Amino acid sequence: MKVRRKHVNGLGRMVAGFPVYGWSGIALIAIFWGINWFGEGLRTHWAFFPLWVGYCLTVDALTLKRKGNSLLTRNWRAFLLLFSISVPSWWLFEALNERAGYWKYTHRDAFSDPAYFFWASLSFSTVLPAIFETSEWVGTFRWLQGLGKGPRIGNRSNSRIIMFLLGVLLLICLFTWPQYSMAFLWVSIYLMLDPINYWLGNRTLVQNTAYCDWREVIALWTASLICGFFWEMWNYFSNPQWLYTLPYLNFWHVFEMPLAGYLGYLPFSLELFALFHLFVAGKSRLQYYLQILPE
Repeated sequence: MKVRRKHVNGLGRMVAGFPVYGWSGIALIAIFWGINWFGEGLRTHWAFFPLWVGYCLTVDALTLKRKGNSLLTRNWRAFLLLFSISVPSWWLFEALNERAGYWKYTHRDAFSDPAYFFWASLSFSTVLPAIFETSEWVGTFRWLQGLGKGPRIGNRSNSRIIMFLLGVLLLICLFTWPQYSMAFLWVSIYLMLDPINYWLGNRTLVQNTAYCDWREVIALWTASLICGFFWEMWNYFSNPQWLYTLPYLNFWHVFEMPLAGYLGYLPFSLELFALFHLFVAGKSRLQYYLQILPE
């Protein structure tokens, strides 16, 4: 792949053929992976954040090396904004889980409410950067860029109305019958938000699938499974950690997560894409900050 150097804002300095901040990311992973898995007592509430910052810096550096620019080097302020947007985005899913009860955190009673909110928010801040960093890295590979056309979805004028109403219906089902509606937590928000973004003039994924282009969707799906693997793996020996109580699917575990539960990461990545563009509505420069596919 031809490497293009642009908009690196002085962050692209290399050591041994790899960006300096990428080496810093690798060091953070090495240090805090060990602390998170093998430390004594409660430690994940403060070790989770630097571990995932290390992941984000490492993947960003890999992307920079492959295509010459990245989320961090294109606009470091927007990169930091991802962490801020990530916090309320994940708290939304925590609010839905209050009704659904699909996951819980150990040692909740060890923290006061303000302390729990602080440490949880700090950890939640890494979710969007991790998914978007990974999706842009996935987008640098030729197998994705060369994908053929997929099914046409969203090309009809009433498609977005149907999507929105279906999302509302699934959300109602989640609150009414949570024991049967696990998947709806991860689908309903996207089905509602993508049409809203379209009506507001924001960037949407349906604008691509209406022309049979699924490459961004597949990049997000792939990124979600990669991040999901690391989330679940690093959670396995964490303390505190999260545990799952999935109705009817609580078998064939890969770490703490039942195998079928990993499917939830696929629509979850689309929801994060929609939430980001809802948050930056009206800011034209940020609308196209995410460049999952090379220009």
